[in-house]
Amino acid sequence: MFGIDYARKLDEKDSLAKYKDEFYLLENIIYMDGNSLGLLSKRAEQTLHNLLDSWKTLGIDGWTEGDNPWFYLSESVGEKMAPLVGGTKSEVIATGSTTTNLHQLAATFYKPSGTKTKILADELNFPSDIYALKSQLALKGFNPDEHLVQVKSRDGRFLNEDDIIEAMTEDIVLIVLPAVLYRSGQILDMEKLTKAANEKSIPIGFDLCHSIGAVEHALHDWGADFAFWCTYKHLNGGPGSVAGLFVHDKHFGTTPGLAGWFGSKKESQFDMDHTMDPAMDVAAYQIGTPHVLSLAPVIGALELFEEVGIKKVREKSLQLTDYMLALIQQELSDHDFTIGNPVDESRGGHILLEHVEAARICKALKEDGVIPDFRAPNGVRLAPVALYNSFEDVWHTVQKLKRIMDEKRYEKFENKRGVVA
Repeated sequence: MFGIDYARKLDEKDSLAKYKDEFYLLENIIYMDGNSLGLLSKRAEQTLHNLLDSWKTLGIDGWTEGDNPWFYLSESVGEKMAPLVGGTKSEVIATGSTTTNLHQLAATFYKPSGTKTKILADELNFPSDIYALKSQLALKGFNPDEHLVQVKSRDGRFLNEDDIIEAMTEDIVLIVLPAVLYRSGQILDMEKLTKAANEKSIPIGFDLCHSIGAVEHALHDWGADFAFWCTYKHLNGGPGSVAGLFVHDKHFGTTPGLAGWFGSKKESQFDMDHTMDPAMDVAAYQIGTPHVLSLAPVIGALELFEEVGIKKVREKSLQLTDYMLALIQQELSDHDFTIGNPVDESRGGHILLEHVEAARICKALKEDGVIPDFRAPNGVRLAPVALYNSFEDVWHTVQKLKRIMDEKRYEKFENKRGVVA
């Protein structure tokens, strides 16, 4: 019913199919790991070369001259990212890494007082966020085991928004949650959660690492206080590419928790005064000098999103994962897989297949020319990316997985993850 001819017909109708040629695809490989590291685009490569050339030809004058002056690069890249998170251009900045940005935001918004001392998070979030929040509590002299409240999942896969809202008690002073859960791909109802937090006057922020470039956001309109994210997954910015953060303009003028020279007003930064004169927008939350060469590929990568628009990306992403779910049901129903992601539109950009042999199934897929990723304890994540994966890619991926399971090819591998999974 959902065979290769059906896939090819979908590809013929796909208005984004031409963008596959914009990327360097791996030879004889179907890449289904874009939710961990997106592929290199030709435009990202070009803007990296352009920034290198500005260093070569301009030297120190590259800070203020050339097509992308380095002094303003964090702001200009932030402006390009703003539509992807639903922020204004003055609310988004490209800076730091995911975790350093969370440290900055927690240092700014975590203001314990009296009995209001606790941070609300969840038990399914990516570990780095939890490490950062625990260290912020410890820096303030609080025991993380007592003052970090982690909302429990009812089933180990998903979070219930009502449970989170119920946990917004009088002793909570800050809330940090994922927009998309990295294992199951569940999209939290950020608007509902933000409304509840705002009603209780509790600052709320979101980790967008698995949502930016894959789903639509409206952070400004929702009234979210802050957000942070990486750019190397769905945004295809490259390994270690510079991250981003959002701060709602209602907080402009708030002193950043962690001060650094590049958070100064541009016009006064080189006065070298020992009393900081912070920028009056999101730029104040920068700490150090822009990582110019790690920002460079992000410029070109974002051009594709400007051209296509996140709405079309999201539409195709849902179509790809819908098709993958249908094929899994059709081809793999007798192989003990469990669908670990939402089957409705509350899923992000990847599919989670749970199986007791997941680690070695991932190894078998890789040997057979499909790049997935493994997430402990038993998850195979497959992320068909709207800008460079086709419906035929999805069909071939499921067929290869079916052969691996039918022939038990996975049995030759150890059911243990590699050092990097």
